[in-house]
Amino acid sequence: MVSFALSFAFGVWFLQQMETLPTLPFYWPLALLCLLLPRTLPPLLRQTLLLSCAALLGFCHAAFIAQAHLTDSLPDEWQGRNISLTGVVAEMPRQHERGLRFAFDVETVETDSATVPRRILLSTYRAGDQPAPDIHAGERWRFTVRLKRPHSTRNPYTSDFEAWALERNIRATGYVYNKVAAQRLDATVFRPAYLLERLRETLRERFHEALPDAPYAGILVALAIGDQASISQDKWRLFTRTGVNHLMSISGLHITMLAGMFFGLTYWLWRRSSRLTLRLPARKAAALVGVTVALAYSLISGFEIPAQRTFYMLTTFAGMLLLSRNVAPSQMLAAALLVVLSLDPWAVLAPGFWLSFGAVALIFYVSANRLGRPHWLVEYGKVQWAMSIGLIPPLLALFQQLSLVSPLANAFAIPLVSLLVVPLTLLGALPGFAWALHLAHHVLAFCMTLLHLLDDLPVSVWIQHAPPAWAIASGVLGALWILAPRGFPLRAFGVILLLPMFLIRPATPAHDSARIRVFDVGQGLAVAVQTQHHALLFDTGPDYAGDADSGNRILVPALRGSGVDSLDTLILSHGDIDHIGGTDSVLQAIPTDLILTSIDTNDRRLAGMPNIRSCRDGMQWDWDGVNFEVLHPPATTAAKRHNNEQSCVLRISVGEHHILLTGDIETASEARLLQLHPDKLQADLLVAPHHGSRSSSSQSFVAAAAPKHVVFTAGYLNRFRHPHPEVVRRYTKQGTHILRSDRDGAITIDLDTSGIKLDAYRDSHRRYWSSVPEN
Repeated sequence: MVSFALSFAFGVWFLQQMETLPTLPFYWPLALLCLLLPRTLPPLLRQTLLLSCAALLGFCHAAFIAQAHLTDSLPDEWQGRNISLTGVVAEMPRQHERGLRFAFDVETVETDSATVPRRILLSTYRAGDQPAPDIHAGERWRFTVRLKRPHSTRNPYTSDFEAWALERNIRATGYVYNKVAAQRLDATVFRPAYLLERLRETLRERFHEALPDAPYAGILVALAIGDQASISQDKWRLFTRTGVNHLMSISGLHITMLAGMFFGLTYWLWRRSSRLTLRLPARKAAALVGVTVALAYSLISGFEIPAQRTFYMLTTFAGMLLLSRNVAPSQMLAAALLVVLSLDPWAVLAPGFWLSFGAVALIFYVSANRLGRPHWLVEYGKVQWAMSIGLIPPLLALFQQLSLVSPLANAFAIPLVSLLVVPLTLLGALPGFAWALHLAHHVLAFCMTLLHLLDDLPVSVWIQHAPPAWAIASGVLGALWILAPRGFPLRAFGVILLLPMFLIRPATPAHDSARIRVFDVGQGLAVAVQTQHHALLFDTGPDYAGDADSGNRILVPALRGSGVDSLDTLILSHGDIDHIGGTDSVLQAIPTDLILTSIDTNDRRLAGMPNIRSCRDGMQWDWDGVNFEVLHPPATTAAKRHNNEQSCVLRISVGEHHILLTGDIETASEARLLQLHPDKLQADLLVAPHHGSRSSSSQSFVAAAAPKHVVFTAGYLNRFRHPHPEVVRRYTKQGTHILRSDRDGAITIDLDTSGIKLDAYRDSHRRYWSSVPEN
C-alpha cells in the first residue's frame, strides 16, 4: 500500500513537470495493466511492474484531469471585451483595497457568440464616489465583465498564479464593468456548496461585529473558517519567523484535537448506557462522532490540503475501527495521500502538501511501533524535536529560512491555540456565545505577546540561499538518520549530511562577468545585477494592493534564493510607484549599504532610508572587473517628485560589451544622451525606455543604441498598451531581438568578455498550463 501510494504520487508529480500534456489513449491501457498482472510472476518482477504501473496510473490520472480543466478556456478574441453573463457568487467575497474579489460560477452567457469558462475570478471596483455593488456568497447576479486568461508573473523562487488558478478550475479572471449596472437576480441559490459559503461569510461577519476593533480578530476568523486573507502580511511574517504559521490557520492539528475532544466526550457518555453499547460499541460510536466533527470543521474551513489530509486519515482510522481491523499508521498516511492526489493532482505543487504530509510522517517515524509508551510530556518533547530537525530540508528548499525559536514558540503556542483558542473560537461562532470570542482573543493576545518577545531576539530566524536538489536529498537522509530509534549506529553522523544545505552556496559570476536579471514584475521595472562579490538592484517594481508588492512577492524570495543576502547599492530611478513600489519590503528584508536616486532626498517617501545620495551623470565605479556608469540625469538638474525625464540611466560594461538600463526616460532625455554620450549608447542589450511607450525610443535613439536584444518590461494586457506597436517596429527594423517580460518571464543575462547569454524563465521553466501572449 505504501509503495503503491508513493509510486502513484511520483507519477502525479512527474506530470506536473511536463511542458506539454501527453496524448492519453496510448498511456491508459498500460496503466491498467497493473490490474492484470499474473500472480505467477516472480515476486520481485511483479512488484517492480506493479509500482511502474502505479506511477503510470498517477501520471495518466493527473493528465486526464488537467486536460479537462484546460479545455474550458477563454478564447483569445474575447479577452478585454464586454461580456454580459449571469451566474452565482461561488465563494465568500474577500475585500481588497478598492472593492471585492470572488469566484463566480457562470450559468448563462448573454452576449452573442461569446464563450466563457464555467468558473471565473472577478473583482469589483469603486468608481469615484460610487460604491462597489454589495455582493454575498450564494447570490445570483447579472454582470457585464471584462476578462482575460489567468496569467502570472514568472520568476525564480516565486509562486505561480496560473497553476493556482488551474487547480481551482478558474479559467479566466477579470472585473465587473461598472459603467453597466449590475443586477441581483436571486438573493439565495439553494445548493449545498453555496449555502456552505454563505454560512462561512455569515460567521466572518459575526466575528467582525463581535470584535470590531480587536487587533487579532482576523486570526480568529482564519482559525474558524480558513480565511487566511484575514491575516495581514506583518502577522504572517511574525508567524513564519517564530515557526508557528502552521497553527494560525486551519491545520491538521486543530482538526485532530477537536475530533479527539468529541471522540473522548462521546466515548465517556456512550459507555454509561448499556442499551446504547449493546447496539453499537462505545469506541465505534465515538469514532463516528469524531469523524463527523472533523468533516464539519474541514468543510467550514474551506477543505484545504491540511484539512483534507487530516480528514482522510481520520476517516481511514474510523473505518478500520468500525471494521474491527488494525491498520498501520503508514497505511493510513498512504491512503490519505492517494485520496488527496486523486482529487487534487496539483497538490504536489503546494508547499503545504509537502510540509503537512512530511510532518505527519515524521510523527509516525519517531513515535509509532515503539516498545512501551513514554510519559506524554516526554513524547511531546520528542515530537517537537523531530519537527525541528526533520523539517529543516523542506523549509530551506521552499522558503530559504528556518525559525531558530520554533521549538520554544510551539511549546506554548500549540497548547494555547489548539486547546484553548480554537475551541473557544468555534464556540463563539454559535449564536449567543460571543463572550467566548472575547476570551479567545485575550488568550491569543497573550500568545502574540510571547511571540513578539521571541521574534525580538537577536537570532530568531536563519535566512539563507536555496540549497541545490542533491543537498536537500542529503539533508532528508541526515534528518532521518539523526531521528532514528535509539541503538541505530552513528546517529550523530546525520549532522554531516545536513551540512551541505548550509555550506554549498550558489555559484557567483566569475571575475570580469556579471549576472543581470530583469524581473517579471508586471507593469513596472526591477533589475538585479550580481558580480563576483557585489550586488545591485535597479528599481523595485510596483506596489500591487494592500500588503502585496513586488518586493515581498518577487524580489526578496528571488534574491535570497539566488544567494544575494545583502545589497551594495539600490538605485531608485525615479518616483513612479511602478518603479519604487517594493522598496520598503526590500529594505526591511535585505541589508542595503547605499541608495542612489533621482528623487529629492528630502522627499518623505525616503524618510528613514539609509545612506541616500543623488544619482547623477558622471558617477562611475568598478566591481570585480565590471564597470558601472550613470549617464543621466544631469548633475545640475534639481530632482523632481514625478518626472520620467529625471530617470537614472545606468550603463553596465564588461570589456566591449554593454547593457543599458534606461528607467522611464522619454524623447527629451534621449536627445540629451544622443548629444552628450553618443559613444556610450551602443548596447548588446537594452531595457527599453518607459516600457516601450510611444513617447520614448525615438528612431535616432534606437539607431544609436543599435541593441542586439531589447527587453520590454510590461504587464500582461496592460491598460497603457505597452509596448506600442510602432516602437516594436522600430527595433524590429533595426534587427533587434525582441524580449517581453509578460511573454518570456524574467530574463537572465550572463555578461562577460565574450558577450551575453540569455535565458527566458518562461521558456526554460515552461509548464503545460503556462499562458503565453501571442504578440
